[in-house]
Amino acid sequence: MQGTPEFTLDQLTGRARDHLTELSDPPCALHHEVVAPYLAMRAAAAADGIDLVAFSSFRDFDRQLAIWNGKYRGERPMQDRGGRPLNPGTLSPADRVSAILWWSALPGASRHHWGTDFDVMDLAALPSGYRVQVVPAEYQAGGPFERLTTWLDAHMHAFGFFRPYTTDRGGVSPEPWHLSYAPVALQAQRGLTAQRLHALLSGVDIDGKDEVLASLAENFQRYVVDVDAPPEAACMAPRLS
Repeated sequence: MQGTPEFTLDQLTGRARDHLTELSDPPCALHHEVVAPYLAMRAAAAADGIDLVAFSSFRDFDRQLAIWNGKYRGERPMQDRGGRPLNPGTLSPADRVSAILWWSALPGASRHHWGTDFDVMDLAALPSGYRVQVVPAEYQAGGPFERLTTWLDAHMHAFGFFRPYTTDRGGVSPEPWHLSYAPVALQAQRGLTAQRLHALLSGVDIDGKDEVLASLAENFQRYVVDVDAPPEAACMAPRLS
């Protein structure tokens, strides 16, 4: 069994890619140690008629910064916690920051930077011409990915995966599509601190910077630290890499 990898600060915050492996079928970028468990889980799902794909995997710092700034400026859609559209122009800077954080991480604080986390769907379940919205209803009873949810509930822990955003803790809204590879993600989470993130964001051109930095300690706890912990079964899954 290999030891848990250490992360550099650049890897933790999405400014490096040397911890990743690029896959072509289906295309995604994952941490080196996540590739084998992901492919094994994908193969097991395929045996049950599910085409499990990671449609959003690694996301770098610049991409996350563009998402943040676009939402803050009103150039990208924003939703309230219920998924209803918001007009950022009607919100105070503090409320705008809070609203973005419900659905999008601060640049440097996204679990997608680590290569351990990705969003999944079942391509085999997509009706012809259907446009995926990535909303909870799609993964619940009656939604196209209901069967995927049931399958993951039964099998994902055996491969080391869990959902960090299942419980509504007043931070990130529940995301049934978001999976994390526990054996490596726990190491990344321990390495990222509010102090390291504050130092990084102080030197970049992020919209709402004054409010972002003023509320960083509180928001780091709420949106980065206070997530669902993986069950022991996921933490103890065999290392396949």
